[in-house]
Amino acid sequence: MHTVFPLLQSSDFPAIVRGRPDTVQVNLGYRCNQTCLHCHVNAGPTRKESMRLETVDQVLDLLRRAKASTLDLTGGAPEMNPHFRYLVETARSLGLRVIDRCNLTILEEPGYEGLAEFMAGRQVEITASLPCYLEDNVDRQRGNGVFEASIRALKTLNGLGYGQPGSGLVLNLAYNPQGPALPPPQAELEAAYHRELQARHGIVFNRLYALANMPIQRFGSTLVSKGQFESYMRLLKGAHRDENLANVMCLNLISIDWQGYVYDCDFNQMLKMPLGGRRRHVTEIAPARLENQAIASADHCFGCTAGGGSSCGGALNEN
Repeated sequence: MHTVFPLLQSSDFPAIVRGRPDTVQVNLGYRCNQTCLHCHVNAGPTRKESMRLETVDQVLDLLRRAKASTLDLTGGAPEMNPHFRYLVETARSLGLRVIDRCNLTILEEPGYEGLAEFMAGRQVEITASLPCYLEDNVDRQRGNGVFEASIRALKTLNGLGYGQPGSGLVLNLAYNPQGPALPPPQAELEAAYHRELQARHGIVFNRLYALANMPIQRFGSTLVSKGQFESYMRLLKGAHRDENLANVMCLNLISIDWQGYVYDCDFNQMLKMPLGGRRRHVTEIAPARLENQAIASADHCFGCTAGGGSSCGGALNEN
């Protein structure tokens, strides 16, 4: 796989400074039951990295000290970490909003029976990857049979109340472009998803998040292999909008990797760009001192500010 960080380091991305962190995003490991072309983590079934129980407890201690409001769980497939349920249970008992970034097909894997019911019972918010409402497009990006499995999983979640009005169970979907292009306007795309998924499959959900593909790890390497890296970077830089800087996710978020080391965001984590310029463990972090710190940046950050903007919560500006 091609290393893309040297291609991103020389950057003119504007300087940004963190506000008060209220979201802690935790990567529980790189193991996943899928291997997706757009994956910025290079996750897959053969990856072994997984957060240990000791580190999970250290993360929980940080959440208490930081007085965070949200725990955002990602991977790989975060549910494949053996301590996933313990972390969710404890975080919910602390009153935190918990988000699970779910690939949907994990709900059908042997050994994960009852996972959907577990999350519904704890009112875990689910953000589910579904890069299109058409079967061919999804299977091309994520593997044969993934679309049908995803639809079955969405129907299971709907049956438990997810996405249903008044249930309190939030089901959001996440869209990624098929290749080196910006996402279309989020509001228009969301309307199409609502219409098509309801008409074709009877599926309902709350919001759609349109996410840009980051030029790092597997997707970045693929761009290099196809000779598309430079043109994609020109696209991102040419579409940069200064007004998106006020809403980028790293202003109020910190990211923790499977070993417990801390970063400004999940993308910086994948590029090994540590928070504050020095590799620090979660046990070394004083939450009160994080505010007003400079955020590490490189050219990949233009992926968050191009066009309508992109974050873990979707577009930053829908105008």
